[in-house]
Amino acid sequence: MLVPRVRLGLIFKCLVRDLQPVERVANYRLTDAHIKKALNAAADSDSRVAEALNLVGFPPARKRAHGFDSLAKIVVGQQVSTRAAEAITQRLVASLNGQLEPGVLLSRDEAALRAAGLSRQKVSYLRSLATAVVEDDLPLLDLPKMSDEEVLERITAIRGFGAWSAQMYLMFSLGRTDIWPSGDLAVRVGFGRLLGLSERPTSKQTESLAEPFSPHKSALALLCWHYYSNVPQDAA
Repeated sequence: MLVPRVRLGLIFKCLVRDLQPVERVANYRLTDAHIKKALNAAADSDSRVAEALNLVGFPPARKRAHGFDSLAKIVVGQQVSTRAAEAITQRLVASLNGQLEPGVLLSRDEAALRAAGLSRQKVSYLRSLATAVVEDDLPLLDLPKMSDEEVLERITAIRGFGAWSAQMYLMFSLGRTDIWPSGDLAVRVGFGRLLGLSERPTSKQTESLAEPFSPHKSALALLCWHYYSNVPQDAA
């Protein structure tokens, strides 16, 4: 059977894209050393940060790979627990013969992807992501050279990727140091407890209250997650 020319073109693009290595992020800055330096600076200017560090210590870095693999895992992890996301990811990778790559994913039908535990909506999001990478609408090789704002704009242009997803990629895969996911519930709760607020701050309030901590907001976000996970509400 003859394969339509358009289909052949897409297959060729997929093969080339899957074989193309993703550039290493040479200037990855959100390291353990940076986190300690940034939070020590924040503690010097705000005693509440110092108190939080005395309670829970420094949060660890969470470096992730730069590439399609990490973006796909962000989709899988949306609105599910960490444990569930890990289980679904394992099944998905197994169904792709160990190759979480755009071309391989696009070669599978919806039923095969849903059998891994993905919702129909997430299958659609993953296909949109894979197509954007293959068509170079999301130029992975160029992302490390772009500003935070440019990366945010590129990633959020893909169906299924909002500001939070882009911010996670900026922080953990590109190592950007002044990212503040004010819409993240755990960040808002942890930040409110850390500051001693009587009520959970709104996203807008969280955004405003964090401004004095720039350019170290990524480290502060890590501390908020760490504080949220390790300090019971009654002890905060």
